[in-house]
Amino acid sequence: MQRRTFAKRFFLGLMAASLGALQLRGKAVFKDTRKSIKPPRLQKGDTIGLITPGSYISDEGLEKAVSNLENLGFRVKLSQNIRKKHGYLAGSDAERLSDLHHMYTDTQVRAIWCARGGYGSARLLPLLDFKLIKKHPKALIGYSDITALLNAIYRQTGLICFHGPVASSEMTDYTREQLLTVLIHNCTSYVIRGFRQTTERAEAKKTNPIQCLQTGTASGRLIGGNLSLLASLAGTPWSPDYRNKIVFIEDVGEKPYRIDRMLTQLRQAAKLHQAAAFALGTFADCEAEQGDNSLSLEETLRDRIERLKKPCSYGLSFGHIKEQCTLPIGLPARFDAKTGNIRLMEAATAD
Repeated sequence: MQRRTFAKRFFLGLMAASLGALQLRGKAVFKDTRKSIKPPRLQKGDTIGLITPGSYISDEGLEKAVSNLENLGFRVKLSQNIRKKHGYLAGSDAERLSDLHHMYTDTQVRAIWCARGGYGSARLLPLLDFKLIKKHPKALIGYSDITALLNAIYRQTGLICFHGPVASSEMTDYTREQLLTVLIHNCTSYVIRGFRQTTERAEAKKTNPIQCLQTGTASGRLIGGNLSLLASLAGTPWSPDYRNKIVFIEDVGEKPYRIDRMLTQLRQAAKLHQAAAFALGTFADCEAEQGDNSLSLEETLRDRIERLKKPCSYGLSFGHIKEQCTLPIGLPARFDAKTGNIRLMEAATAD
């Protein structure tokens, strides 16, 4: 009896040790085998559906959004409820949801662009018809509050979504070039270099260079967006799977202790430590006030992320800034922390 008990315990211990070794040595254990769906490649002259899934947009903001898309060479179709207002929201949840679903099924609309972010997109997640979205794949573009939609749709359908400027953003030369390269030119291998690496303009020299917090390179699918939204998704069915991903993160107007709290939430609730690498954007207005009893932003990022010992750099050109690159969520990429370069390994759209 004792021999059988010993043998059983020995066998179970051996299996556990073998599994642990696989988890340490082989990335295949956590490999993301999801089959991605690529939206159609855009062409100038295509019709873009304009929606406001979060906050209400002013007349001035809407005019700017329409003008931006037309200047890029697109036609614009406004969602039915885009002028609705419900407090700080762009209409009721039902109205904003209806606009989003309708744009996916509208045969005239080639892609869907969020006019602004703000707050409210996460309220729609339990109501989204993911089967409908998967049946009618289209590019969805936006950032900030739109982080919730981008990651939830990719997580539930495999559809590549695009973390890029909202339609009312400032369309600088860099922002326009990055956007059109990813959505129209459809390069099969494209290196996204930070704005600070691609311009010699005087104002660029006034900004801090990209800071490498942990050297190294890594490959994986791109996942991420606004830190506040990513933290709010933790523990929900729509939270990203961070395992072996290149995680890109940014935020605005959050003091270091809040950045600490949200990164700690992701580490504890979403297994952030299993990521392959971290590409950190520009955390605009996130420094402590002079005289505050606080860690600096850099000290906070080093404490919460550098200690994970994964390739990591800070200051990439995305976030609440003028010069924005466009990052396809779910697309395989390779990240070099020393340079801050992100190489897209495939075309983000399908012909």
